[in-house]
This record gives sequence, C-alpha cells and structure tokens, in this order.
Amino acid sequence: MEILRQLADTSIRRACGFAALGIGMVMLGLSYDLVLAFRSGAILTSLVVVVIWGFVLWSPRRDIRGTEMWSMLTHERRYLTRGPEAPRVRALAGQVMRDRLVWHGERIALAAVGLWALTGLMMLLRALLAP
Repeated sequence: MEILRQLADTSIRRACGFAALGIGMVMLGLSYDLVLAFRSGAILTSLVVVVIWGFVLWSPRRDIRGTEMWSMLTHERRYLTRGPEAPRVRALAGQVMRDRLVWHGERIALAAVGLWALTGLMMLLRALLAP
C-alpha cells in the first residue's frame, strides 16, 4: 500500500530531520576546529545509524499501534484501522515500517561514511600543513 509507505517515510524523515538539525548545530558550534567538527558529526551520525538499526531489530516485536505512523493512518484512513481488515493492515504496516527504516538507515550510513572520510582528509591536511 502506497499510503503506508508515504506515512512511514514522513515519520522517519521527520525524526531524521530533527537529528540532522541537532548534528548540524553541533558541527556549526565546533566549526572553529574543522577536524573536531567533522569528527563530532561523524560520531553523531553513526549514533543515529545505530539507533535506526536498533529500531529495525526491535520492529518485529513492536506494536505498530503505538507509532506515529499508525496515528497518522488512523487520522487519514480510519476505516483501515478498524474492523476485520485491521490485523492485516497492522502486519503490513509493521513490515513497511521495517523496510523503510532499513532503506533510510542505509542512506544515513553512507552520510556517516562520508563524514568519517572528511574527518580523515581534514586530519591529513592538518598534518601536512602543520609548521
């Protein structure tokens, strides 16, 4: 169901956006030292990846009815969350949420690898240009 994928993406991207805002502010606050800023960003982004993968591992045991995605679905399509179709929709919503968490986790892991590479590059430049 396309609506489940859209709602899962909205929920995950909202959380990731707030995490990115926080990481960006930490990096901006530490911008006087580029190595420290990139290292902090890499560490925090790696932590976000660990949290997302923790949710992926926890998702088969999690009740989807307690998630933001389920409340958005209830608000938008109340008939899907009630009646005889509800257990099937719950199972499908849980699987969609897990799949989308994996997809987002992979993309954020790439960002973390990029930040680690930039950290290494900045450390190399600092070593080469140091008097």
